[in-house]
Amino acid sequence: MAAMIMTQKLTALLHFSEIQKHPNNQFIKKFKNRTQAQFKNNNFSISFQVISSSLATDSSNCSHSNNQEVGEKFYGKARKLVQEFNPKIPIEEAWTPPSSWYTDPDFYSLELDQVFYRGWHPVGYTEQIKEPQQFFTGRLGSIEYVVCRDESGTLRAFHNVCRHHASLLASGTGNKSCFVCPYHGWTYGLDGALLKATRITGIKNFKVNEMGLIPLKVAIWGSFVILNFEGVLTKEDLDTSVVGNEWLGTSAELLSANGVDTSLDYVCRREYTIECNWKVFCDNYLDGGYHVPYAHKGLASGLNLESYSTKMFEKVSIQSCDGGPVNSKEDFDRLGSNALYAFVYPNFMINRYGPWMDTNLVVPLGPRKCQVIFDYFLDPSLRNNTDFIGKSLEDSEKVQMEDIILCEAVQRGLESPAYSIGRYSPNVEMAMHHFHCLLYENIIGTSPGVPEIHREKRIAFPSFELHTKGDEISPAPSPSLRNAPEKMSIFPEGGFVPSLRLAVEFPNFDTHFKTNVVPGDPP
Repeated sequence: MAAMIMTQKLTALLHFSEIQKHPNNQFIKKFKNRTQAQFKNNNFSISFQVISSSLATDSSNCSHSNNQEVGEKFYGKARKLVQEFNPKIPIEEAWTPPSSWYTDPDFYSLELDQVFYRGWHPVGYTEQIKEPQQFFTGRLGSIEYVVCRDESGTLRAFHNVCRHHASLLASGTGNKSCFVCPYHGWTYGLDGALLKATRITGIKNFKVNEMGLIPLKVAIWGSFVILNFEGVLTKEDLDTSVVGNEWLGTSAELLSANGVDTSLDYVCRREYTIECNWKVFCDNYLDGGYHVPYAHKGLASGLNLESYSTKMFEKVSIQSCDGGPVNSKEDFDRLGSNALYAFVYPNFMINRYGPWMDTNLVVPLGPRKCQVIFDYFLDPSLRNNTDFIGKSLEDSEKVQMEDIILCEAVQRGLESPAYSIGRYSPNVEMAMHHFHCLLYENIIGTSPGVPEIHREKRIAFPSFELHTKGDEISPAPSPSLRNAPEKMSIFPEGGFVPSLRLAVEFPNFDTHFKTNVVPGDPP
């Protein structure tokens, strides 16, 4: 098999000697599994996607100008979108990211791959899976997941997709002894094992133990259930302190000290669908209270905004504010003497005030739409005070409605040709700037532990190796890195491709296909 991978001035010729031994679908699976592992082992900090293909009878056909054009166009667009923001410029001189970060479908796809499909993400609460056989479901991007406790009480998580014909298995929340596919009745245990496959008499090469649900990494910190869509569960993932440090960094201690992981009673959930990019809602949260006196006059009356402060950690920013003069004892009881607002990159907020804690999960639904899920928790001593709970939730709902109006108006403004970039207010919008810098680093691949951009790397594959000769990459004669005489420069001079769409051609196939094969993951 020969395939051409296009960049601005780079061509890669890949050979797989085993291609003719496997049908198309088996080859694609083998290609994905093998190269994903090899790229990761070699710290290759770029994610490739095969998005189109056409028939190629020899290697010369793979360098067709149309394919070159596809690669170059996407390269130029990706580079422009990402690098129009410069995180190295101090906030006093910095411009905000361009409006295209909030409107462009390609940039949104890039965010899903580079931001949301990596690392730990909160998805629910221990209250939802307190007892054996309880479960809840959710979605992030194209990933459908189900979290449950099996009969022994072990916490588990899986892709919520039947292995037969891809139907979703479960929906909502509830209690089940097993998951039965509503499409054809295939049945899975709460441990993910396939228990029953209906009407498969005559099937060949079918191994029951290989057809269970695909597991996900799941852990708990405080009352939060968090998922990681990369890799497999390890012993370290079962250690709360390790997971907490990986998710929250050095902010974990401060959050614990302020009652974030205490045993509060779960009260209720509110969900809002907002016509804005997910980052618009995050930006609004991270403006250091800038908008509060203008948009939330009722809330502002209960806060001392002159005391507002912001502290940044690795992937967390914490804003805090003292309580202000209030009009009634009820207001003081709700807001307390101090409010803490923690933003956990990329899309989670924890708000601790008085006897209350509420969390906000911002779920991206597209470049111009998101869902924000509010969950409310309360000090157990007030769980029977229905009047207080009702009034508090009413006040909170008013604030959320005001924010929705703001965010949807901002999104419309971002769509206007009159706006492209803006500026920061240096003394209050530090957390917003921190968020944008983290996003840039996450996409570019320069976050801690990731190799510097433009770094030269060698890439080894199971059956062959690549090295450079001028602008062309070709197979080395040996599959071993030891015998490779040259290093490969991944990126053209002066440029970086955070996620490159590839036009790939496969010879000896009489069909055209499209696939989302991702052979390389940033570490």
